[in-house]
Amino acid sequence: MRFLLRNALLALCASLSLTSATAAPSAPVAVTTSFSILGDFIRQVGGTRVTVRVLVGPNEDAHAFQPRPSDARAIAASTMVVANGLGFDDWIVRLAKSAGFRGTTLIASKGVRTLNMATADTHGHDEAGGIDPHAWQDVANAQRYVANIAEALTAADPAGAGTYRANAERYAGQLKALDAEIRAALGKLPAERRRVVSSHDAFGYFARAYDIQFLSAVGVSNNAEPTAQGVARLIRQIRNEKVPAVFIENVADPRLIERIRLESGARIGGTLFSDALSAADGLAPDYLSLMHHNLARLLDALAPASP
Repeated sequence: MRFLLRNALLALCASLSLTSATAAPSAPVAVTTSFSILGDFIRQVGGTRVTVRVLVGPNEDAHAFQPRPSDARAIAASTMVVANGLGFDDWIVRLAKSAGFRGTTLIASKGVRTLNMATADTHGHDEAGGIDPHAWQDVANAQRYVANIAEALTAADPAGAGTYRANAERYAGQLKALDAEIRAALGKLPAERRRVVSSHDAFGYFARAYDIQFLSAVGVSNNAEPTAQGVARLIRQIRNEKVPAVFIENVADPRLIERIRLESGARIGGTLFSDALSAADGLAPDYLSLMHHNLARLLDALAPASP
């Protein structure tokens, strides 16, 4: 009888131990990424199974980022590093290599339909051609980013495959609805109203996807210096074509746009979010909010005046 009781207790203890081990959550997948928009994509897919460290935070310019020693340590302790690619944040790949990182490095833009930059003499840019890295500005490309992230997280954490798949499918549905909303809203604008000026060439993919023209005084990087000849040419174009509005970007110095506004007569249409989200309590704390905000600002500025 004692033997049977002891065996029953041992079996119960083993069962409780197994249940406890199965229910205990595994350590989250540690992901380090370059900038805040990518950070949001990763959180949307990963949920509570990931921890995300973003090196270039809200309202910060990834073009001008200078890594710190603490960033190298964060990468070395990560399971995965996620970069945009396309020349936007090559520094994080170099930093991972120098930090001795041995985990997975994902280029989130893998498979997107890329866009070439304008050549140097179009608006006085000081950069000649190359691939435009701002692929997330086309919502269809954002869906590719999400699929790539889900695939990479599943490879790194197979136990979370169901979670990543469900989160990616849910978010992809939201992105598809957003894409349709932007197309429908901008499609109602007259062709002559679909021209705006922004601080730098961050909206080429948006322009291609949604049939709207963006002009800028500098190239792909906010660090690029506009030439006097290029700015003068742009101001003449704004006047001649009666471009309705110029926009400030959240990561750019507003003084250039203010000068263009004063000399061209165009009005300030507001702030567009290009390369970074806002702070959590701001107008664009996530990608969906960013795109909705930009759409609202564009519609406000470009809608024909009431008779």
